[in-house]
Amino acid sequence: MLSINLRAQERMIGGVVTTFDSIPLIGASVIAQNTKQEVLTDSLGNFSIRCKNDDKLKVSAHGFYNQNVKLTDKIKFAAINLKLRPGEKEREFAIGYGHVADTDRLNAITSINKNDFDFSHYQNIYELIKARCPGVYVIDNLRIIIRGMNSINLDNSALVLVDGIPYKAPDLKVIQPSQVKSIDFIKDAGAAIYGARGANGVILIESKR
Repeated sequence: MLSINLRAQERMIGGVVTTFDSIPLIGASVIAQNTKQEVLTDSLGNFSIRCKNDDKLKVSAHGFYNQNVKLTDKIKFAAINLKLRPGEKEREFAIGYGHVADTDRLNAITSINKNDFDFSHYQNIYELIKARCPGVYVIDNLRIIIRGMNSINLDNSALVLVDGIPYKAPDLKVIQPSQVKSIDFIKDAGAAIYGARGANGVILIESKR
């Protein structure tokens, strides 16, 4: 009876591991702290693991920051988004270990992080972007252009997301550089995952909150 009771406390839980919110990570490690079981994500970033109701999952992949996820009875599916470590070496790790299948997407990503630069030295987001992001143009603090001005009549502005929420470029004036944790610039094939709105590139701003 004791054996049956212990097994009843365990369950199978499924999930998915991604980066940049929607790019699946292949071969990422998922470990259940209590059951000690380890599984790897498949080609779509999916996994299924046996764990306890109050277990904790440790998710890791070379080139990415680790993440711990505490489970509860209410969690039936775990969607985990790992953040890419900044720097060319970390991108090489991510590609070399096969975590990102579409290398064009990863190579099209440029990242700046508060650990690499002191963001507080800049008066506003526009100044920070112009100083640290070659090839990215800020026009009158009204538009941010990643790919260059390809048309006179059409809007070539990049899609801006702050903590996952769409922002218009003029609204960025309310965000102080000291409040920013990282900024990622996605262009070319990498921006295609955001559909038509990402056709001119995507800027992902993550705040410290």
